[in-house]
Amino acid sequence: MNAIPLDQASTLPASSVALLRHPPLLLYIASRTLSEFSYQVTTVAVGWQIYALTGSAFYLGLAGLVQFIPSALLVFVAGHAADRYDRRRIVQLCELTQGLAAFYLAMRLFMGTLTAPEIFAVLAVFGLAGAFESPASSALLPAAAPEGMLQRATALATGAWQVATIGGPAVGGLAYALSPSAPFALMAVLSLIACGLSGLIRVERVAPSEHESVDGLFAGLHFVRSNPAILGTISLDLFAVLLGGATALLPIYAKDILQAGPWALGVMRAAPAVGALCMTAIIARHPIARRAGLRMFQAVIAFGLATIVFALSQNIWLSVIALAAMGAADTISVVVRVALVQLATPDTMRGRVGAVNFLFINASNQLGEFESGMAAALLGATPAAALGGLGTIAIALLWMKLFPVLREVDQLE
Repeated sequence: MNAIPLDQASTLPASSVALLRHPPLLLYIASRTLSEFSYQVTTVAVGWQIYALTGSAFYLGLAGLVQFIPSALLVFVAGHAADRYDRRRIVQLCELTQGLAAFYLAMRLFMGTLTAPEIFAVLAVFGLAGAFESPASSALLPAAAPEGMLQRATALATGAWQVATIGGPAVGGLAYALSPSAPFALMAVLSLIACGLSGLIRVERVAPSEHESVDGLFAGLHFVRSNPAILGTISLDLFAVLLGGATALLPIYAKDILQAGPWALGVMRAAPAVGALCMTAIIARHPIARRAGLRMFQAVIAFGLATIVFALSQNIWLSVIALAAMGAADTISVVVRVALVQLATPDTMRGRVGAVNFLFINASNQLGEFESGMAAALLGATPAAALGGLGTIAIALLWMKLFPVLREVDQLE
């Protein structure tokens, strides 16, 4: 459940708009928004192409696995690199890599020679780039924000990211309807622009920390393990979405169950982000003041219930509403999780702790897609999605027993 990828809670006072006059922050938000938008544009095309070439739910799930494996193997190295080297250059290199990989897909698809193995190879490249980009970009934000304004700066970046998440799939669906290669060409262009903007960010260079042993690679993991509340909330996110990753089955629902087309897939892809954005606005106006841990568990249960509604739906608009409800419930959980991480993480460990967080997020999303694809291949899409929702509810109830300290978290400040 990862509607918000940055390590801060989302609140957006009106005065925060003035922060956009700060050039480093403006460039940071612009580059991150374009990078996320470019990736989201291709989510529709990738899913549709894989299903068109293979007709297999298993291969839809495999798309998540091939992105997860490289990130899982290198995530600790990536976090260590983000704490020791120029974070801007890491982000730039990752955006350049993604842009070139997307350009390759666009050319092969335009020529009519693209194969499923090529798509999976490029997805692995995306996973590799994302493993290094996420912790570096997350750790870069404090340097780009004006001193003492990190909370508001993060809220602006989060809002822009959500807009990209909403608009990207919808634009991708329309672009695919015009030409199957168009979404990948658009991703290539936007990724290269984001790369250029990242290079223009001017921040005070943070001196690398002292030389560390190999144990330093795993310092973020040790930090998370030593905090039961943080471990509980991150692992809850992992297992809940691992079981409730019904979004991997959206191409099947759009084409076979709801009998719609790429436009419907794009709308459904965007629906969770719409719900997340609405819930962000509500929390900004009425923040979680008390019993935050219990509210998070309730949100996870609501996420599971919405997943079941989506699984059983035979109407496109009911499906969209259920997906939006999933995104809204997800946001509550995310706000609690990132607030706990924010309060406890020292600046010198932002990269490594961010890498652990990224690993859990990727595991929940991409392995969740693999699990959903496998279950759908064995049971069918509807039973797989419904059982996933039930599993999410069961995990939430179990975690309430296993992590009482998390359930008892009261205030987030």
